[in-house]
Amino acid sequence: MTADEPATLTDDDLVTGEAVALDLPPASLALRIASGLMDVSLAAVLLVAVGLVATTATLRTDEALAWVAFIATLVTVLVVVPAATETLTRGRTLGKWALGLRTVRDDAGPISFHHAFVRALLGVVEVYALSGAPAFLSALVNGRGKRLGDHAAGTYVVRERVRLHLPPPPVLPPELAGWARTADIRPLPTGLALAVRQYLGRAATLTPPARAEVGGRLAGQVLERVAPPPPPGTPPEAFLAAVVATRRERDTERLAREAALVRRLTGRG
Repeated sequence: MTADEPATLTDDDLVTGEAVALDLPPASLALRIASGLMDVSLAAVLLVAVGLVATTATLRTDEALAWVAFIATLVTVLVVVPAATETLTRGRTLGKWALGLRTVRDDAGPISFHHAFVRALLGVVEVYALSGAPAFLSALVNGRGKRLGDHAAGTYVVRERVRLHLPPPPVLPPELAGWARTADIRPLPTGLALAVRQYLGRAATLTPPARAEVGGRLAGQVLERVAPPPPPGTPPEAFLAAVVATRRERDTERLAREAALVRRLTGRG
């Protein structure tokens, strides 16, 4: 986000309240291949294990039942298990967990069962039926490393284990100190709070139109969690700085009170 790139400031850059993190970069192709190989290996083991159980159970039955068991095994291992795993773990599989990756929506929010199911369903074709060639080519040419299943589901894979550098915490503007003392400021969702912090730290690098647009958009989101609103004519940047600084001060005081209470109850000084 630089002064030369105001056009890139989209909703995805600000993310929503349920977002994962603003600056988590897309996973590299090498990491995606490595995690995919882990997941395929696990699927192969499950396929053999479940297949042996199903074959044993239908060994003395008719051929039609054996085919039903075979198809059910494929659907369970290749579609149901991956979709359920990514849904329950909010975008992780064994391979992604091992390499610090996660599947998220295009807006950086957590995926639902619908997203996971579409990815798993397309994965049967592009990964297993076609040996991963379509997935590799799609990820190679896409800026976010998306395979076909990601395009269909509206998702991509990010790296989680990335050191996130935040700008210095904002200072409460003196002219808003009186308002901040009495205002009801609810805690901001993680994604929104991080977006505000990053905007305040980078505002000086933006062009005036981009600075005003992004600041106004963030202030509108934060205003929904504040009562009463700041004095009329308050600049968005000053309002956002006051909210973040006040929440930090209140949270620090709350944590200090809780720590003191724990020490009194436990007798640990």
